[in-house]
Parts: sequence; C-alpha cells; structure tokens
Amino acid sequence: MSQAGTTRAEGAALEAGGILTIDLAAIAANYRDLASRAAPAHCAAVVKGDAYGLGIEPAVSALARAGCDTFFVALFDEALKLRTVLPEATVYVLNGLHPGTAAAFRDIDVEPVLGSLAEIEEWDAFAREAGEKLTAAIHIDTGMRRHGLAPTEAEALAGKSFAFEPSLVMSHFACADEPAHPMNKKQIKDFRALAARFKGIPASLANSPALLALPDARFDLVRPGVALYGGRALLKGDNPMRPVVRLELRIIQVREAASGDTVGYSATQTLKRDSRIAVVSAGYADGIPRASGSTDKKKGAEAIVGGRRCPILGRISMDLISIDVTDLPAGAVRRGDFATLLGDGIGVDDLAEPGGTVGYEVLTRLGRRYHRVYKGG
Repeated sequence: MSQAGTTRAEGAALEAGGILTIDLAAIAANYRDLASRAAPAHCAAVVKGDAYGLGIEPAVSALARAGCDTFFVALFDEALKLRTVLPEATVYVLNGLHPGTAAAFRDIDVEPVLGSLAEIEEWDAFAREAGEKLTAAIHIDTGMRRHGLAPTEAEALAGKSFAFEPSLVMSHFACADEPAHPMNKKQIKDFRALAARFKGIPASLANSPALLALPDARFDLVRPGVALYGGRALLKGDNPMRPVVRLELRIIQVREAASGDTVGYSATQTLKRDSRIAVVSAGYADGIPRASGSTDKKKGAEAIVGGRRCPILGRISMDLISIDVTDLPAGAVRRGDFATLLGDGIGVDDLAEPGGTVGYEVLTRLGRRYHRVYKGG
C-alpha cells in the first residue's frame, strides 16, 4: 500500500465516531467448531443480511477457507454478491422465487428455496422449457407459519416427477433457542415424517440453537447463522462461540454534572450524585438500540472505559451516548479516548437485552458510519 493510502486509512480511523473490528479468524473458528459438532451432517453457513451485518464478501471468503461450500442468503442480490466471490459454491436463496426471475437464478447458478405451489410450478415450467435439469430446495412449514408449503401440500408433492431436481427438503424451527420447548419435538417428528416421503433427497432442519442443543434435528445438513458471528444462539447457558465483533466509540467530551441533574431526552434519568460523564460519538443511527439506555426505573447497557464497566446514562440519542465514568480516577478519561461497547466480555446480546431485543438485530444493524477493520483473514 502506498504511503498516501496508509495515511488515508489512518485518517479515516481518526475521523470516525467508532471503530468496528471484525475478526474473520473467529468466524472461521466458529464454523469449524459447529461443523465438528454437526458431523456427520454437512455444515452450511447462513450469510443473509450481509452476513448478519458484518460484510458478506469478507465473511464468505473466510468461511470458504474454513471448508464451507454451501451458503444460504435471503435475497437474490445477496446471492449475486456471494457469487462474485465464490463462483463454485452451492448457494440457496431462502426468500424464494419472485415472479419472472427464474432466468436470473439460472444465469448465476443459484438455487431458490421454493415455499409455495406457485413457486414450484413456475420453476418447474422454466426448467421444462429450458430443457435443463435445474435444482432447487423445497421448504415445508412445520410451525413458523411463514414462507413454506403446508404439510398437506408437501405430502401431495412427495414422489411427484418434476422437470427440475429437488436438491434439499427443509423446514425451520420456531422455538429452538429454548431446547425444552415442546414444539421442538413436534417439529422434529413432523419434519422427519414429511422428509421421508421425499426419498433420496437430503433433509435440513437445524439452525444454530438446534445444532448446539437438539442432536435429533441435524439430519443431513445444518444451517448455522448467528452462532457463526459470535451471537448467543440459546436463551440460557454459556455461549460456546468465539466473539467476532469489537466496537470502540470515540469519546468527544468529558463533563461534570450535579446531583439532581437529568440526562438525555425526556429527562428519564436523574443523577443521584455529582457525576462525571463521558460523551461518545455514536447512537441509534449506528445500530445501537435506543432502548438500551438507562432510566430511573431501568438499568441500561454498559461500556468499558478505562478498563472497567461503566453504565450508560439516559436515553441513547441518534448520534450520542452518555456514559457514567464517575468511579474512574480523575484524569483517567480524556477527549479522544475510546469506550468499548462490544468486546472485552460485552457481547451483542448484552447490548441487546436492556433494549428488549436480541443479538441478531444488533449485529444486522451495526451502522456504516463506523470505520471497519477486518483482521484474521
């Protein structure tokens, strides 16, 4: 890299409100861990939502180096981006076949996940007219009540001859993050019976939590998503996955406030002591949940400043967050320093929980205003 390029990169880091570091080696390690747990089932990777917000191109490159050759995206545009990086991988598009798009799928050799009779009829007609043995997955709804064939529709299709070749029959859990939920056993039982009707076609049911906690759900292929990126797949218990993201936010001011002062919009938090506040340059426009702030009645998220956890004060604004650094020694925090919002023991789920959301949403909403650094890949 030229000296000018190096200087510009350093300048971008200095100018940004935060630095988002994405550990590609950790993504690869998480894949290898999950693939080992799933064996002998084949392990794919779900990279929809721009690889859960972390960048589909670098993520799939890291996953391919770790041995992954099968990927799931949600949209055709995501498949197109993936295909430019991995021309030979197997790629499934979860959100199905939009009317009139069959030729586009064929042209870049990606497979729609067909979840309705109308989609199946259109793909079948296109394959027959093209005279090609095109492939696709068939999605059966066993409990989510969203995209997918009704069980009665799937039973009627089982054993039917198509102009295309079904390459996978699949379904999706509704409650796998709670392994003891009775719906899981029902979905496994129902899917096993339905998949058996599609003889010779590989079956797939397990997402991240099912892969970790429901061995009976692994079938022929597993589809981990959030666990690849370090998120907590199960509601309870330790998270066995390596953390992937680190988010450091620039401190732009350290100021004093008096006991009885209020902090933030709507004055929802009143200081109970004279306080020192670090103001950082990020907010909900950067994907930090607005509701993860604090009020007089609710404890919010925390950040690490000066080596210790410090609470967020008041509501999170569009571009700014206030952090209580009163307990740090005077002079320990200065303008230009960083507060760590993700990393050093704080995961995406820790940031999500006070806001009443989940780590999935935090990951996929991490903003584009951060200076992004990819390491380990």
